[in-house]
Amino acid sequence: MDEGMSAPAPSLRSRRFLLRPWVRAIHRDAGYFAVGLTLVYALSGLAVNHIADWDPSFHQLERTHQLGPLPSAPEDASKRVLASLGVEEAPSEVYAAGDDAVDIVLQHRTLHVTLSTGKVLEEGQSPRLFLRLANWLHLNRGKKAWTYVADTYAVILLYLAISGLFMIPGRKGLLGRGAIIALVGAAVPVGYVVLSGGPEAKSGSPPPNGAAATPRR
Repeated sequence: MDEGMSAPAPSLRSRRFLLRPWVRAIHRDAGYFAVGLTLVYALSGLAVNHIADWDPSFHQLERTHQLGPLPSAPEDASKRVLASLGVEEAPSEVYAAGDDAVDIVLQHRTLHVTLSTGKVLEEGQSPRLFLRLANWLHLNRGKKAWTYVADTYAVILLYLAISGLFMIPGRKGLLGRGAIIALVGAAVPVGYVVLSGGPEAKSGSPPPNGAAATPRR
């Protein structure tokens, strides 16, 4: 071949073959990076979806203690109760809830004390070890710095979704079975909105006086 002649430019098909390994490599590493965040958001999402059935961040607790007769002064009774139960936390409030009752308010629980009998009803909450932290991150309340992390994670998910369409060539890829499965997946949210009526169907009753419904956000 003449040394002065330049090599032919790669065809579009060969360029695709050169590009696909890079798509797969970045997809793989992005997937590894997103594992921890996916666990946080997926488990928290499942928990929060069923918030009507349980408290996803706290265990509800109720216990009864029997201590015997207690001093009639609320402060003295409070010191005796806390010492007997081994509570080192300082109460935020102690007050007489009746002639024979004192309430001791702590951070996550309240002690309802019957002075004459020494019965203590403990009501409160204990944090769920992992889910409370996951929900705190997921709901992103008052955490501006975490917003950047959450936005980055959303971008990674978009890349994983889009790049995944082009990873496999042929009939099992986007030009074959992959397109059908992708359309089925996209049809799930669309179908739910259509069948449920969307956000406007929540009320179930027409607006008064025939006025147009106010758009909801």
